[in-house]
Amino acid sequence: MSDLLIMTPGPTEVSEEVRRAMSRKITNPDLDPEFFEFYLGVSSKLQKVLKTKNDVIIMSGEGILGLESACASLIEPEDKVLVLDNGIFGRGFADFADLYGANVVKWDFPYDEKININKLEKKLAAENDFKFATFVHCETSTGVINDAKEITNLLNKYNILSVVDSVSAIGGVPIEVDKWGIDIILGGSQKCLSVPPGLTFLSVSDKAWEAVNDRETPVRGYYTNLQLWQNWYEEKYFPYTQAISDIYALDAALDKWIADQTIYARHKKIAEAVRKTIKRSNLNLYAKNGHSDTVTSIEIPKGISYQELNQLMTESYNVMIASSLGEFEDRLIRIGHMGENCYDAKLYRTLKAFDHSLRELGFELNVELHKIFVNQLN
Repeated sequence: MSDLLIMTPGPTEVSEEVRRAMSRKITNPDLDPEFFEFYLGVSSKLQKVLKTKNDVIIMSGEGILGLESACASLIEPEDKVLVLDNGIFGRGFADFADLYGANVVKWDFPYDEKININKLEKKLAAENDFKFATFVHCETSTGVINDAKEITNLLNKYNILSVVDSVSAIGGVPIEVDKWGIDIILGGSQKCLSVPPGLTFLSVSDKAWEAVNDRETPVRGYYTNLQLWQNWYEEKYFPYTQAISDIYALDAALDKWIADQTIYARHKKIAEAVRKTIKRSNLNLYAKNGHSDTVTSIEIPKGISYQELNQLMTESYNVMIASSLGEFEDRLIRIGHMGENCYDAKLYRTLKAFDHSLRELGFELNVELHKIFVNQLN
């Protein structure tokens, strides 16, 4: 399985440059003055990706750590928090908010569509006394992408802080944090930036810092306390020892990302070709609209199980794709065309393996997926 192609929506394939960066000789990140400058430089590169001048913090832990840290640092008991739920990860924000004692208000939207801006606007006109609102930019579980710009514009209209999970969008679709007025946006290393899992990062606006600092009660946590990061550079102090090799890898990935002038166009082109391929076949896309350029969800045909499909694809073709989560676990398969996965040859190999495996399992496709994909690219 050494040449297994990981075409899941995170973790993704990792480039040779990033693997080499992880093998660099380490220093003591708590004591070496040069590491503080290095960390600041990596944060500055993330600012370029996010198009922000806000503080950017890199934390040791998977993306979930960023979600919980935002909630832990902002919420005081009985704070009214709005959760916009149009997917499993959007719904999950409610668990974190509840954990820290918030008065959670959850507005439900269909899972197979992006959040309807007109419906959201009507709801906010009737009720808007929230400290902050949470939503997911790209729902990795379904491949639905929400209009982060329009949603945050509405939240700003009512002076509601925004906390945005953009884990599977950052680096794969354009994001303009400052122009859109996002207060906290968070990402993860293992998605579009194609670094091994292990890091989460957040940008924090002045308004968000003000809310964190104006608390009347202490933050209920240490590792999740964003206050501890406010003066890290001036004091040359990290709240805990940094995952230095992971940060070396992130730095190399960001250099590659910044140098790639076609990255967004490539993500868009390949995603559209994948979707058009599925539409030409007798398979079905899950999402009705709001299709992400980083992950596509496809309904599993009746009579086929993901376990059988995955076993056949990995053992016979050395290609791995993902199922989904929760109620979608055996209903959807997901192809991650993000970061290092987002190249024509890798999608061709993936769709060919998918095509052949479905046929071997008894599903009669009406087209050859890999050949249609090539036609859609041209």
